[in-house]
Amino acid sequence: MVGMAPHDINHAGMVRVFQTPEIFPDLSVLENVMVPALAKRDGIFKFNPIRSMRSETKIAEEAAHVLEDLGLGSQMYHHAGSMSRGDKRRLELAMGLIQHPRLLLLDEPTAGMARHDTNRTIELLKKIKERGMTKIIIEHDMHVVFSLADHISVLAQGRIIASGSPDEIRGNPKVQEAYLGGAEL
Repeated sequence: MVGMAPHDINHAGMVRVFQTPEIFPDLSVLENVMVPALAKRDGIFKFNPIRSMRSETKIAEEAAHVLEDLGLGSQMYHHAGSMSRGDKRRLELAMGLIQHPRLLLLDEPTAGMARHDTNRTIELLKKIKERGMTKIIIEHDMHVVFSLADHISVLAQGRIIASGSPDEIRGNPKVQEAYLGGAEL
């Protein structure tokens, strides 16, 4: 993927969800989810958001379904900029999912969320896992990591210090020393 243009990476099936939500605050929640689907279908340079959003009922229906699935259906016609941070994070996840990625890259998917929003996001990511989609998650919240991961790689000072199952990582002395001063995870 090195040297590939972002749109080529996207067409190869990779989608990234940012730590800080990258949404269109002046568009509705539904329109936000439609934009990446329309851009992927039409190509970014042919994309006409006003014409496409009015005429693309199939994509609008799919976007509505994704929003319902992520618990955002009641906000579908609200301006995205007025959403809570947790809801903006879920909105950006919906914007990724509508593209049907083979690999979903998540950067701190629960950063800044209250525990109930974090737990809700964990449940959503478990649903995605059940669908067979591969995810790579960068996350510092061990509750999230141990709730979701099948395999964990731990980095300290830019180097992998441990790699293995959650149970292997939980008991790894290098991980305990690096992150918790020797305390159990």
